[in-house]
Amino acid sequence: MISGLNHITIAVSDVQRSLDFYTNILGFEGRVVWDKGAYLSCPGVWLCLSLDTPTPSKDYSHIALSVAEKDFVALSENIQQSGAEQWKINKSEGNSLYFLDPDGYKLEIHVGDLKQRLASLKEKPYSGLRWL
Repeated sequence: MISGLNHITIAVSDVQRSLDFYTNILGFEGRVVWDKGAYLSCPGVWLCLSLDTPTPSKDYSHIALSVAEKDFVALSENIQQSGAEQWKINKSEGNSLYFLDPDGYKLEIHVGDLKQRLASLKEKPYSGLRWL
C-alpha cells in the first residue's frame, strides 16, 4: 500500500539557477548539489533538480505547495518580485498564487488543505461531483 509521496524530480536546464529560485525565492532547504543535480526539501517534500532538457506540461498539471495564511502575502510578493510569470488567476477556494519556475514548470502556493477544500465543495459543488 502507498504510504505517501516519496519525492518529486523535475528536469532543469541550469541547476544553479533553479537551486537559487527554489531556495532563495520559495524557501526550500538545499541539501546537496552535484554537477547534474541537487536535492532540496521543505516540510513533507523532497525535491530533486536533475540536469536535463525540461519539457513543462502545457495542460493544467502543476505542483501546489502549502503556505500558511500568515505567510501568503510576503511569499507572494517575493515570488512576484523575482520576475516569475503568473500562469493563472485564482478562482477557487483559498488564497493561491499560480506562477512558473525558471524552466516554465507550473507551480502554485496555496493556503488550505484537502479537508478545507472538501468542506467548500459542500457549499459549492463542482459540476457532476460525486462523493466517494
